[in-house]
Amino acid sequence: MSAAVYRRRRLFVGLVLLLVLAVAFGALAAGGVFRGSTEPASSTDGTTPAPGDTAAAGDPASTPAPEPTPTAPATPTCDQNLVTVAAATDKTIYVDGENPMLTLQVTNGGTVACEVNMGTSQMEFLVTSGTDRIFSSKDCQAKSEDLVKVIQPGQSESANFPWQRNRSVEGCQPVAAVPGAGGAYYVYVAKLGNRTSQKAVFQLQ
Repeated sequence: MSAAVYRRRRLFVGLVLLLVLAVAFGALAAGGVFRGSTEPASSTDGTTPAPGDTAAAGDPASTPAPEPTPTAPATPTCDQNLVTVAAATDKTIYVDGENPMLTLQVTNGGTVACEVNMGTSQMEFLVTSGTDRIFSSKDCQAKSEDLVKVIQPGQSESANFPWQRNRSVEGCQPVAAVPGAGGAYYVYVAKLGNRTSQKAVFQLQ
């Protein structure tokens, strides 16, 4: 074999070897590219957000708004202006020897229950005749006490006072005179705190 033929063979073998190495390297590189393209990108904290999960991706617009706290309805309060006082007697004419029964009636004309102080510290049974002050339950009152009652809407509470047909003065000083009879007219007014009733008229015979 001549030297020229020998060199040509060696050159051919070297080219074949280079070609084989190039093909092998290209296959390895292509495999790495395809393998990396199928792996999902990991987030910084090691978790992968699901497709469409914008909340996991930190989208502030997707964060659900807190539900509003229900506001408790305001509790209705009693309107004391709708609490009224009325005066009444058990008769309109009393014969000799009959004592009038004076009644103080408190009515709640509102729509909610009201607390009302109906103690002796608040109430007064007052009897007059013209400009003459005949009798007041406060003149000789032994005790002044509070008595709070709850009156439901549209309901009433009453207090009665049997009047002995006597006169009284402030300080409960003795009074010898007695109210006149013989058909004289008298006016009874009930008071509770700053409330005053309409007049109730009766006659003593």
